[in-house]
Amino acid sequence: MGGAVCIVSPGNLASNPRVLKEADALHEAGHAVTAVVCDYTEALRPFDDEIAGRVPWKVVRVARPAGERQVGQAARGLARLATGLGMRAPVAVAAAAYGGPVAALRRAASEVPADLYIAHYVAGLAAAADVARRRGAVLGFDAEDYHAGEGTPFHMSMVRTIERALLPACRHVTAAAPLIAKAYAAQCRVEPTTVLNVFPLAMAPTQSHPAGGHDTIRAYWFSQTIGLDRGLQSFIQAMARTRTRVTLDVRGGNRWGHGERLVALARELGIGDRINLLPMASPEEMVRLAAPYDIGLSLETDVSENRRFCLTNKIFTYLLAGVPVLLSDTPAQRALAPDLGAAQRLVSLADPATMAATLDDLAGSPGARAEASASAWRLGRERYNWEVEKTALVCSVARALASRQVSP
Repeated sequence: MGGAVCIVSPGNLASNPRVLKEADALHEAGHAVTAVVCDYTEALRPFDDEIAGRVPWKVVRVARPAGERQVGQAARGLARLATGLGMRAPVAVAAAAYGGPVAALRRAASEVPADLYIAHYVAGLAAAADVARRRGAVLGFDAEDYHAGEGTPFHMSMVRTIERALLPACRHVTAAAPLIAKAYAAQCRVEPTTVLNVFPLAMAPTQSHPAGGHDTIRAYWFSQTIGLDRGLQSFIQAMARTRTRVTLDVRGGNRWGHGERLVALARELGIGDRINLLPMASPEEMVRLAAPYDIGLSLETDVSENRRFCLTNKIFTYLLAGVPVLLSDTPAQRALAPDLGAAQRLVSLADPATMAATLDDLAGSPGARAEASASAWRLGRERYNWEVEKTALVCSVARALASRQVSP
């Protein structure tokens, strides 16, 4: 018989596929699941409404409270004062200084009785830890990113204060990539289970798209937000150097106008007609939307230690769609590349000329294109899917709940 599990995340439902997969898997395993999430991003609200209306588990959506920003500013002042005096800020002050809806999540989660509280992100951890302690429940954490390896030095110091204080109490810890798990094991005295950002087979197309039957390489990239630190400029520079016609579709929120800056770069290079901006779409549609392309881009940069360690959901979206992946050579992606075999091409963002040659080689060999697509299709169905990966999550939760039962 399952237990009661409360998942606590500061993200919107639609912005966090990992929460959805986790909740679905634990519900299927017989646990009573409630997800406490935020309702902060207006653009995502229609997607959140659709998800909340169809999932078989409970959803509690938290609105942005008044005065949140002022509380954060005051806490940052206290944290900087403590640091200046050579002291470590208390965890509660560090959490408020880091930012996010800690108090709002804590209030909402405290209304949900559970045997296990699983936190996502730093704000979720600070909120869930308080609730789990008060209720005598088990605490868990899912490290979607290496949070102490991103942001400003001040923010990273606040993360280290929070995580080093709270993570050792967790009996269930998962990480989205092997190098993220390794970093947490070294710094926080925990043993994370790696659970990759893969997706259910139900999202996969029923048949693969033909590869190598046309002269153009159609490339695809997606994210919640179009950014200028995601390697796209290097790819556009490579596009301008290829003998082959390469097109690029970019999907994501364009709130900051970064999409137009990418288009402007393409125009400067004489290929403005080859890049196309696409709107955001539901997470449920991402695999299907990727399927028509010849190659998917996972061009992580060295802007932070987290980016060096992470394996994003892009990679596994493309594989499930049967689309080979162009990987930048970060440590995490370089370590994954041998396992993907013909389904990947590893490139350096610092070398657009060699990237262009890689694209030309792929375009010039119909056999290689067909092999790459077939390999991606096979890997998505045999290894990199949620039906395979969720077993590690379910087993970790079961061990955590069992440990609560045997505790004195």
